Amino acid sequence: MAVWRETSWDETLTGQGIRLRSPTLSDYEDWAKLRSASRTHTEPWEPAWTSDELSKGAFRRRIERYQADRDAGMGYPFFITRARDDVLLGACNLNNVRRGVLQSADIGYWIGSPYVRKGHTRAAVRRVLAFAFEELRLHRVEAACQPTNTASAQLLESVGFVYEGQSRAFLNIAGEWRDHNRFAILASDPRT
Repeated sequence: MAVWRETSWDETLTGQGIRLRSPTLSDYEDWAKLRSASRTHTEPWEPAWTSDELSKGAFRRRIERYQADRDAGMGYPFFITRARDDVLLGACNLNNVRRGVLQSADIGYWIGSPYVRKGHTRAAVRRVLAFAFEELRLHRVEAACQPTNTASAQLLESVGFVYEGQSRAFLNIAGEWRDHNRFAILASDPRT
């Protein structure tokens, strides 16, 4: 029998010195500043930036898409903030939530360059996985990263993801179709 879980959830998740919360229009200035300062760090791993990537209008459309995904139960976007002072650090999102016989989602994340390798992304991924498995009752969460992104692969494996293989020309990143290593974690897998 296919399972659909209607869930009401607190849009703020906490753990390990971070807070994860839904992005809002009032985040625009902090988001634009952090994204701009981190462009060199994040650009090799992301879709090509549009000419208006950091504009308020583009951010508004992003927030509208996030809200539509949340309302449809298809996506759960979170901004990662430092718990002690609410400084924006990055984002961690559950995307492409699929129900029915699959009960799965994709996880994606980025961290601002000043906050790289400080444990914030790992803490966010752990907390979002707990939300995915315990609140949403998903069976599987998948992730993909380019073969050259060893930091991301190490992060995924450190929290319990298992390498499942490589997909050719899987995502369009920086204007090119690129191969990606595929990872997954099941609700029944150990999480570290």
